[in-house]
Amino acid sequence: MLVAERHQKIVELVKERKSIRVSELSDIFSVTEETIRRDLEKLEKESKLARSHGGAVYVSSVNNSEIPYFQREIMNVSEKKEIALEAAKLIKEGDKVILDASSTAWYVAKALPDIPLTVLTNSIKVAMELSNKKQIEVISSGGILQTKSLSFVGPLAESSMESYHVNKAFISCKGLHLERGISDSNEQQARIKRKMIEISDTVYVMIDNSKFGVKAFSNICSLDEIDHIITDSEVNPNIFKNLKDRALDMTKVNLDKASSSEL
Repeated sequence: MLVAERHQKIVELVKERKSIRVSELSDIFSVTEETIRRDLEKLEKESKLARSHGGAVYVSSVNNSEIPYFQREIMNVSEKKEIALEAAKLIKEGDKVILDASSTAWYVAKALPDIPLTVLTNSIKVAMELSNKKQIEVISSGGILQTKSLSFVGPLAESSMESYHVNKAFISCKGLHLERGISDSNEQQARIKRKMIEISDTVYVMIDNSKFGVKAFSNICSLDEIDHIITDSEVNPNIFKNLKDRALDMTKVNLDKASSSEL
């Protein structure tokens, strides 16, 4: 079977079943699981499906609509966890920080120790995760609830951000492009992330390798407006070098091979 034919059939299977595991696809097409993982990575970059922990899920209109939180939560799990652990190390006692409504930010919240600091967020999941950490003061933006992302957006959420100033913001996005900058699939999410950037001294963007080179629907900001990128070790070396040449601080986390092999 030709590679293109296998890719087409994988997309059809994912669309039909809504989700499927790497091991199943390996058996169906009689190829190695590593081959299937490479197939899924390519198909995800083409916006034909989304990788999940151990397989793939079907996402309609990947580029132009917001992916529900329960799907994002299981996509590229190993990468997100390692990136989040690295981000959490950068948060110190007494900091005032922003965590956005991304699933990576939720992993950051899970990794944070219970130390005195202030967290401003528009994420219900982040706020709930931090509610058990007594020394962390949590400030929610309020606004219009988006049920897909379990986050607050809209004019109230945006204006509430203007009341604060933080020293660090940790955000994620749908895509990072050398010319277009960072972008998101949802305009309202892009607008509130833009506000988060405006009120922050230092902006950290947390993205896995699948986000590089992607131009999503709604622009957030140019690369000149961010300070630091935290990503995984699978990022394209040429892209990594281009970003460093632009004087951006870059951190690559080395994935635990045992856990990343499940993807």
